[in-house]
Amino acid sequence: MLNGRKRIVTGLAGLALAGTIGIVPSSPAQAEPDIDDVQAQVDRLFHQAEQASERYNDARLELADLERDLKALRADERRQGSELASVREDVADSIVSQYTGQGVSAAGQVLVSDDPGSFLEQLTTMSAYNDLQGELLGTYGTELEALDIRREATEKRVAQVSATEEQMAAEQAAIEKKKEEAEGLLDRLKAEERESILSRGTTRTPTEVKAPAASGRAGAAIQYAMAQVGDAYVYGAAGPSAFDCSGLTMMAWAQAGVSLPHSSSAQFSSGARVAESDLQPGDLVFYYSPISHVGMYIGNGMIVHAANPGTGVVTGALHSMPYVGAVRPG
Repeated sequence: MLNGRKRIVTGLAGLALAGTIGIVPSSPAQAEPDIDDVQAQVDRLFHQAEQASERYNDARLELADLERDLKALRADERRQGSELASVREDVADSIVSQYTGQGVSAAGQVLVSDDPGSFLEQLTTMSAYNDLQGELLGTYGTELEALDIRREATEKRVAQVSATEEQMAAEQAAIEKKKEEAEGLLDRLKAEERESILSRGTTRTPTEVKAPAASGRAGAAIQYAMAQVGDAYVYGAAGPSAFDCSGLTMMAWAQAGVSLPHSSSAQFSSGARVAESDLQPGDLVFYYSPISHVGMYIGNGMIVHAANPGTGVVTGALHSMPYVGAVRPG
């Protein structure tokens, strides 16, 4: 106790002396970042970037569907336009024959409007309307309505494609922003501290963790995924030397002949749900709510996954992230 009092008195005396002679203890311009705080911030930023990346992947899948729909709609529109033109010629020939008793004439060409809507209005004002074949006129009206419907649907798909492309651009910008923020935090750390953050809970080389033997399609998927350990993590990538989380699992199961979408949330709906107690090597395991990360179970409570840009493809513990559920592809 005496020693403690002596240290306090000495410290106070030192402060008094500094005040007397005008000396103020200096402080660093910028305090060293706390390793735990930086780790938490880096985790958060990488996760936010991955969430944006998976939304980008979802939008890319939606865009592919929209573009397929748009292509089909445009083909329907062209076909409907051809059918409308054919019916229009039949109606025009019928009109002209009522006036000339013969095929299309100069007089008939003047009579018939080039605009489909105006042409239909013309028919309603003609004295020969009652003499036209009702079925032919009805067919023309039906084909014109069908063409309008297809044009409207096409325009709607075009707008959806544009909106989805804008969403993808926004998500891409969000990915880059969060990634840059995380890299900026890491740059403030010393090399050993940075390595500590990036390597926590993971194993970088396939020789350090050996997956239990698995046969069949699951074995082929695991073999591919484990061979990628050490590869880089790149948002939106699916090989051959860089992956994001769903890109890795998609390509791994492709080796087994199983097609998966490039999206963690979409992959969660691509197979039979599996309870954690029933997990088998090759099963896909999912994390966070909403789902934004996927890995592959390799047995013994371990997974292989594309973790983040600072870590790449690694193995780690099943519960190293907030676990949501699992599915068995195929």
